[in-house]
This record gives sequence, structure tokens and C-alpha cells, in this order.
Amino acid sequence: MTLIGETQGKPAPGPADLIKDTTDASFMADVVEMSKTTPVIVDFWAPWCGPCRQLGPALEKAVVAAKGAVKLVKVDIDKNPAYAGQLRVQSIPAVFAFVDGKPVDGFMGALPDSQVKQFIDRIAQQGGAGAVSPTDELLAMAKESRDLGDMGGAAQAYAEILQMDPTHVKAIGGMARLYQQAGDLERAAEVLDMAPPGAKDADIDAVRAALALAAEAPSETAEFEARIAADGDDHEARLEFAKALAASGQMHEAVDQLIESIRRDRAWNEEAARKQLLTVLEAAGYMSDVAKQGRRKLSSILFS
Repeated sequence: MTLIGETQGKPAPGPADLIKDTTDASFMADVVEMSKTTPVIVDFWAPWCGPCRQLGPALEKAVVAAKGAVKLVKVDIDKNPAYAGQLRVQSIPAVFAFVDGKPVDGFMGALPDSQVKQFIDRIAQQGGAGAVSPTDELLAMAKESRDLGDMGGAAQAYAEILQMDPTHVKAIGGMARLYQQAGDLERAAEVLDMAPPGAKDADIDAVRAALALAAEAPSETAEFEARIAADGDDHEARLEFAKALAASGQMHEAVDQLIESIRRDRAWNEEAARKQLLTVLEAAGYMSDVAKQGRRKLSSILFS
């Protein structure tokens, strides 16, 4: 009779050159550096975790069956918590695939043997030339979801990428953009804070512009509307009204107000209306309908 506590965490037999245990101290060599030549599967587990004991043998079997196309590295998070923390592991078992020194795919929880094999086979292909990374696939899924108006699907795809790589610029920008478009500017700002210094991305730029608009926008508009009604050339009132409209998501209306101000006096206050218009177009997204129509309207005035 064998006690459970005596077998917890013991790996199933496997070739020593394909399966190994590692520590925080040797993680860089065993995982990051090794993955630059061969894809490495990292299994974060703990001795007390029942699902880990279920998943471990399936992983090892699939890795051995891959015949050297991938390697498996096991990390006991009780003894080695550093990299589990960096990768934001929230539950175990947690599996990450590293290729070319970076995490590119992963999953949490025990999976059926068939799905484990599919995962290993997919990662094994990452070592070949011309393979499309799971990150690129997720980005494509996110874009398709956004184009279809499925913001939940896009958010899920971005979240999966950020789980693998918390500093992925496009995923950060995409997720921040979703929050901004949903009106949750606080969460949008929090996501932007995850971006590496100097990160450049169209969505990040758009969210920053939207946050700037919100910070400058007046909370009440009745005064400015009354002033515009009394004097169509009150450019200051029209500018403030446009800021409020943009901050509340009424981008088309904000563009129309700014275009009207430019039409009346494009040079007013050192072209303040034109500069504000560019900020609004950036916040809307340069490829959005708002931006396309705004650029056409601006061109028709400037080149008339």
C-alpha cells in the first residue's frame, strides 16, 4: 500500500534529456535560453495539487512521444515561486510554452490526454520555420471579434495573450481600447500602466488621447451651448463643447463642432480647433469611420 503523500510530485519515468526539474536559479538557462533552440514546456505544479498529479504524466508522455521536438521543465512553485509570480500564475497546474525565449502559449488546469497531445504537437511545430505563433493567432481572433462587434471575444483573446506575456504591447493596447470604448476609463488607464516605457501602438495612442480628452473636458455643457446659440463665432465655447462631446463618446458630434469652428476661422487661437480635431481623431482611431469622415471634412475646408 502506497500513501499519496509518498508519491506526490514524482515525475513519471522519462528520458533525462527531455524532462527535468528546475529552480528559480536555473530557470533562465533551462527554459529561456533552451527555448531559443528547442521549444520548452514549463509545468508549474505543487506536491499538494491533485490535478497536477493527473496532468504531469500526460505531459511527460506527450513530450516523449514528440521525440525531441519539445522539452519539459517542471517547477515546484512552493520551493520556486519567483517565475510563477512573474507569469501571474493564479492557479495550478499552469503550463506555459516558451519559444525563442518568450512565452507563446499555455493553459491552466488538467486537460484530457488528447488535448494535451494536441497542445504539445502544436508547440512542437513552433520550432519549424514559417510557423504562426499562438500569440499571432490570438491577435487575429481579437481583431476579427472587434470587427464583428464581439467585444467579449476580443477581451478574452487579449487576456490569454497577457496571461502568457504581461508586457505584450498590442494586447495591452487592445485591452485598454476595449475598456475605453466601454466607458471604463479608470480600467483603461490601469491597463495602459502595464505597457513598457516608450511603447508605441495605435490603440495605446488612441486611449492616451481619449484619456487626455476626458481630463480636459468640462462636466456641464449648457453654458457653452447657450453661448454658441447666441454667437456662432464664439470659438472658445464651441471648443469646450466639442471637448465635452468627445469625452462622452459623441465623436461625430465633436468633429462637427470643430469642423464648423475651423470653417468659420481656421486660424483662431493658433489653430486650436484643428489641433483639438486631430486629438479627437486619434482618440477615435485613425482607421475609424469618425476619423475617415473627419479627415475628408477637414480636407474639403483646407483645400477649398
